[in-house]
Amino acid sequence: MNAERLLALYEQVAEAPDAVPRLRRFVLDLAVRGKLVPQEAGDEPASELLKRIAAEKARSVKAGEIRKPRDLANGDELVPPFDIPASWQWCRLDTVGAIIGGGTPSAGDSENFAEPGEGIPWLTPADLGGFRELFIERGSRDLTEKGFASSSATMMPAGTVLFTSRAPIGYVAIAANPISTNQGFKSIVPYVADCSRFITLAMQTFAPDIDAKAPGTTFKEVSGKIVAAVPFPLPPLTEQRRIVAKVEELMALLDRLEAARGAAQATRDRLTAASLARLTAPDADAADLPANARFALTTLPALTTRPDQIKPLRQTILNLAVRGKLVEQDPNDEPVTGPLAAISAKRDDMVRKKKLRREKPLNPVQGVDAPFQIPSTWQWVRVGELSLFTQYGTSAKAAPSEMGIPVLTMGNIQDGAVVRTNEKRIPETSDELPGLYLKDFDLLYNRTNSAELVGKTGLYRGDDDCLTFASYLIRIRLSADHTSPIYVNLAMNAPDFRETQIVPHIKKQTGQANVSGSALKNMLIPVPPLAEQHRIVAKVDALMALCDRLAAALATADSTRARLLEALLADALNPASMHEMEAAE
Repeated sequence: MNAERLLALYEQVAEAPDAVPRLRRFVLDLAVRGKLVPQEAGDEPASELLKRIAAEKARSVKAGEIRKPRDLANGDELVPPFDIPASWQWCRLDTVGAIIGGGTPSAGDSENFAEPGEGIPWLTPADLGGFRELFIERGSRDLTEKGFASSSATMMPAGTVLFTSRAPIGYVAIAANPISTNQGFKSIVPYVADCSRFITLAMQTFAPDIDAKAPGTTFKEVSGKIVAAVPFPLPPLTEQRRIVAKVEELMALLDRLEAARGAAQATRDRLTAASLARLTAPDADAADLPANARFALTTLPALTTRPDQIKPLRQTILNLAVRGKLVEQDPNDEPVTGPLAAISAKRDDMVRKKKLRREKPLNPVQGVDAPFQIPSTWQWVRVGELSLFTQYGTSAKAAPSEMGIPVLTMGNIQDGAVVRTNEKRIPETSDELPGLYLKDFDLLYNRTNSAELVGKTGLYRGDDDCLTFASYLIRIRLSADHTSPIYVNLAMNAPDFRETQIVPHIKKQTGQANVSGSALKNMLIPVPPLAEQHRIVAKVDALMALCDRLAAALATADSTRARLLEALLADALNPASMHEMEAAE
């Protein structure tokens, strides 16, 4: 496999999820299988290299350069996990290098540690957590002579392959100088130093499999025996050098491809944001809106290549809806004042019939209160004026049960709707019932939780009288004859409403964000004539359906690219696999 072939492969699957990381892993897989560079007849076979390794191991032990490694073999026969070229040789990992652990002196004694550069280089797995280079010199702390002597840490030579064996398993680097580690490593000291680079890329390849074999659940750790017994495919030394050079070349190419992809995505994101911003800009000329909308609708399908880009499009649709820019205004529509007067009269009638308590009138909306400009046929209205009443939910303790009245919680508010799942219940004898039973078109508002969840609303649709809601929800009872509850719901879910009405009223109480019922009643909603509310709802439904289809198409495309990438990689590693997949289909 060469750089040109990899580039062609990348072009086919460039937008697949995790394409570049998968291709990096693919390059490593090819490297350790002998499929990355051709074998050359003049290379000294790996069987001869094994003899050199054994001789060097014996010489180093005899000269006292290394301690005689413990025999970690368990008597099991080595089972090759895949085929390798004839000039290669399978062996255990501890055949090519000594497996060395580490140690940590008492953390309570500050004299055991020194600032970096002032003592003996010493690593912990945390030092490799954000490390992106191949060679490492030292960690965030050194050991003093005292600390080194009082621990089981071992000084290892430059060229040692450092492999983390816990917290987490699988970080790999090469020692740039003599170095020691804590017990979170099972490092490999090559008996032939020139093998260090190939051992490193092999350990990068095998790390996920080693991690999978590690025992433990909450805290996984791989033992020296497991690392020592890793089946190791040993190529001729000259081929190792060619493999390492080719891996470096291909990884550099993938870095450039990833950077180019990131730059292209950033450009698309900026163009998308600019296209959407033109539609909702405060100083946008209404006469330019049709042209801007046509431009956005024409360009967005080409710019939108990822499912996560659909969310800003949905948010823009909602903002256009509440700014009066989604549908045309009709001068023949009944003015907003008529339905508002009818809602007020209905609320007064409920007070006279003692179904409601009379409340202090809300302050009139002044021009300076308006968060943004709306059409002249619209009106800014407080939630308390637009609704018949608002009401906190039940304070009765709810519990999972098959008996009693179901209680909706904030988890039941999803994407602007009320869904009935995982309901808890309260006794039907509760004093708060039946006054807190939900009715069709009741709007539920989440008043407390994290700042991101406060302000979520969901519209209840149903005729089930035996259903209530928890105290951290507020019911907004609307008059469906005089306003569209669906429009009110989408308006309260619009980003503009959240930014101008919810966020300024969020307060922190006992570590949670909270917006009171009083603040809710004073929030402002842009209200169009009732007929236009219905047209807006219909338009939003149509556009959201388009977003759904676009999201589904992008998800399908991602899935197709991912399957293609999987098949291509599998075919490269095992040519029969793709044909088997095609036959199965």
